[in-house]
Amino acid sequence: MTGNADVPVSQELLAPVSPGVELCYQTFGSPDDDPLLLVMGLGGPMNWWDDELCEQLAREGFHVVRYDNRDTGRSSRIKGRVGRGQLVQAFLGRPVRAPYTVSDMAGDAVGLMDHLGWDSAHVVGVSMGGMIVQTLAVEHPGRVRSMTSVMSTLGRRTVGWQHPSLLPMLLSPRGSGKEAYADTSAKMWNLIGSPHFPVSEERLRERAAETFDRGVSTSGVMRQMLAIVSQPDRSRSLRRLTMPVAVLHGSADKMVHVSGGRATARAVPGAELLVVEGMGHDLPPQLFDTFADLVRRTADRAPATQGTRSADDVSR
Repeated sequence: MTGNADVPVSQELLAPVSPGVELCYQTFGSPDDDPLLLVMGLGGPMNWWDDELCEQLAREGFHVVRYDNRDTGRSSRIKGRVGRGQLVQAFLGRPVRAPYTVSDMAGDAVGLMDHLGWDSAHVVGVSMGGMIVQTLAVEHPGRVRSMTSVMSTLGRRTVGWQHPSLLPMLLSPRGSGKEAYADTSAKMWNLIGSPHFPVSEERLRERAAETFDRGVSTSGVMRQMLAIVSQPDRSRSLRRLTMPVAVLHGSADKMVHVSGGRATARAVPGAELLVVEGMGHDLPPQLFDTFADLVRRTADRAPATQGTRSADDVSR
């Protein structure tokens, strides 16, 4: 299967990454190129990494892997009910029993890398995905060649907050069915998207329809939200990182205030911070070049490695 004529694209595959958890993933480009793992945010399946962007990254010399996080798309659903009361308790800093943590989701990424036969990889995460790759870099530093954290934050409550104007939309009841999902999704992206780089209504609704068809889970989003709200402050642990790190954030991000990105960059020695004027909480096509260039130059700062293991080596 191929996408763009010069970029090989695999079928979607399933990888067992931990007991009871399988991740659905897809690859772009040549296995001989630099391994690059793309980690999406809250409720976002792999198709939120645009095909065009994945192909562009492959042409930049990466073997690109995108995947559905647990509780998203075609990956495993996790048991455990989460109510609004638990979210409130966690937000207030009180102990809660979460079905899983951001650390568990970072462990999923490690399991996927093992399945692929990768000793290490360049990693990129958006929003919640940024929290996952930060945690991956802190807890498994030997597996991370470089890290790019996009429109995310480091777990400190005083930075990276949501704009109050989003609350009515976030708390409003949702209709059922594909059309209702597409309506709600388009309204949300129009609220949080990039004011200087608008995306057409048609494109927003097409992506929403594809997302719905992949499978949406309200309970899964709640479990992911609890993992986010109960995550620790990584301000100190990020100071120990030695791999190349870049932080990308938009000045107009209403979902995660730009203070979250600035704090992340300050916490990591030698991190590059790129704040894009008029960018919101999305990756519009107009910024694909900016994004791909940042990921490539961050990866180029990493020391040369000995490559990756074969799948047989991993299983031994």
